[in-house]
Amino acid sequence: MNQIRILDGGMSRELSRLGAELRQPEWSALALMENPEIVGQVHREFIEAGADVITTNSYALVPFHIGEERFRSEGPSLTELAGKLAREAADGSADRKVLVAGSLPPIFGSYEPERFDPSRVQDYLKVLVEGLAPYVDVWLGETLSLIAEGDAVRAAVAATGKPFWVSFTLADDAEALASDMPKLRSGESVAAAADWAAGSGAEALLFNCSRPEVMAGAVAAAAATFRQRQANIGIGVYANAFEAEETDGAANETLHHTRADLTADRYSRFACDWVEAGASIVGGCCGIGARHIHNLAYSLKG
Repeated sequence: MNQIRILDGGMSRELSRLGAELRQPEWSALALMENPEIVGQVHREFIEAGADVITTNSYALVPFHIGEERFRSEGPSLTELAGKLAREAADGSADRKVLVAGSLPPIFGSYEPERFDPSRVQDYLKVLVEGLAPYVDVWLGETLSLIAEGDAVRAAVAATGKPFWVSFTLADDAEALASDMPKLRSGESVAAAADWAAGSGAEALLFNCSRPEVMAGAVAAAAATFRQRQANIGIGVYANAFEAEETDGAANETLHHTRADLTADRYSRFACDWVEAGASIVGGCCGIGARHIHNLAYSLKG
């Protein structure tokens, strides 16, 4: 078995659990504005649970969530704060080295590949990259729905000299569950995304913010492509806990409900399947909390 690296879990529900207000459209960005100390606490709890990598709370720092005017006026300082809080938590780990991943989200909206605008994306990504660069060890383009979003992240971080990971969200409706051809939410195949990743310079290809049930097939498809390309690229998974009927629609329209059946033990069993299929980086996305990560770390690393 490859050396397993444990990611943290979803930020937003842990913020809410610890007393921060969670509302749309600001979502997790609201805590940076009103309760930054709770953001730091979430990072520390994930580290205590066993996370080897924590992710900056910068996912919602885009006009899609905080509005164009606020992004221009407060985006740089909020992004820097997100990086600083994660860095302080990671550096406070006494027993092991913890890495900070700089979250670079889909600029124009989660699960909405049709909104991607290549003529404007770098203007927004530049703000996030400049604010986070002093604090992060690795870049993480996450919840991306189409390959072009991944390539935009690659271009945005190229000058920093820091490694980058790219994570795509998968189609996870009933049709996708029944198919043996895993796809991104754009409809592009996982094989095509892995083929792109093999030539992109990415250090790792991950899949996130989709139901656990579709992840093993995506890992297997990516692993097969990498073997064919003789590409030495890590594969990772961090699934969400959204109820199946609530994965459609814009990400800032409502607060999704989470599955009652996705206990820490069951999530860890899914993770064992992902590792068997070829994953070496495992964590959790929306609705996967510190207790899940604790169980995951114990199951995969003892």
